[in-house]
Amino acid sequence: MRITGYRTLTTVQHWGRPVGDANGVIAEGVTEVPVVLVETDSGLTGVGLGPHEGIERVFAAIEGEDPRAVASLYDRMLDRVFKSGHAGGVFGTIGALDTALWDLKAKAAGEPLWRTLGARTNAVPAYASALDMGLAADELEAVYQRYAERGFTAAKLKGGLDVEEDRRRLELVRDVLRDASPGVRPALMLDANESWSRKQAVRHVAELERGLDLTWVEEPVRRWDADGLAAVGRGVRAAVATGENLTGLEQYRPLLAAGAVDVVQAGAVWGVTHFLRVSVLAHAHDLPVSPVGSQPNPLAHAAAAVPNHLVCELQNLDQPFGLDVDVEVADGAVVLGERPGIGVEVDEAAIAAHRASGDWRAPAGPHVRPGHAGRRLVPLLRP
Repeated sequence: MRITGYRTLTTVQHWGRPVGDANGVIAEGVTEVPVVLVETDSGLTGVGLGPHEGIERVFAAIEGEDPRAVASLYDRMLDRVFKSGHAGGVFGTIGALDTALWDLKAKAAGEPLWRTLGARTNAVPAYASALDMGLAADELEAVYQRYAERGFTAAKLKGGLDVEEDRRRLELVRDVLRDASPGVRPALMLDANESWSRKQAVRHVAELERGLDLTWVEEPVRRWDADGLAAVGRGVRAAVATGENLTGLEQYRPLLAAGAVDVVQAGAVWGVTHFLRVSVLAHAHDLPVSPVGSQPNPLAHAAAAVPNHLVCELQNLDQPFGLDVDVEVADGAVVLGERPGIGVEVDEAAIAAHRASGDWRAPAGPHVRPGHAGRRLVPLLRP
């Protein structure tokens, strides 16, 4: 089997609600979902999820190769763009192609990826995460009620702009989860998305911890600030989680060396091989790993196979338009199916006919950092 070509397309996720964080909110709740399809001479097509930036240059590293040599091809892609390969867009393109190669490897074996990777079970523990910064109280309650009905007892909320508002929202979600699962103590997490300074982070979280038990606080300061993350970890009871925006093991090493992270995260868009390598690095430091991303999340297959997986983020209970995913969500877990590969089938014709569009990088959205982030002296309900 040899790789012969690729196709790219972009579909959308209809969230049905505003989505965002402390940096910004997409009010219309429609975002793009880029897809990469890798073609082979065997007739099998691999599906990858992630950006297309610089794909012509990256694809040249794998064209004509056997897609089953995934680990070697991943390194070939990094080598081909070694001066820009660890930048966001290009690293994401490598991740999308890498996921498509893993999809092909499992399809060639006639089995789901979780089985190819050696997992013993297809049920992956998950937590609810609704990108909920733009939701009013009644909307917030309705969204997490849907999760609670699927057996979720853990949730991560967006926050960081107003401590009393964060307290009210965390308490509301705690009560929703607790009422749906009597006798179970819900796990609550707060994600600040790099919006605080070190002192702001400690003061904000310490105030919340006077009445709440937070499992972790996520990205309290900038992603590369090893000393700052370690200082936050010393100043609060909650664990510190970070890593979703790190691209490459060399970016994790300073954080691990400084004892700056308690829960090691990896973004779904960076690919399966990246997650597997991050998991090994975290395991060597006796740390748990947690994949971050929306549905469908191919990293759930890899999470099922690593010994130190803690819990997987689930941002939406619905799938992007035109994607059929062999997965169920039940009993607080992502239950992977038996369809070969990552379990994603793409309706290209339907996607081509669908006119909707969305952009995570819209000026008011969460992917654009406000100029005053980390320098707020008074509470703000919106950035």
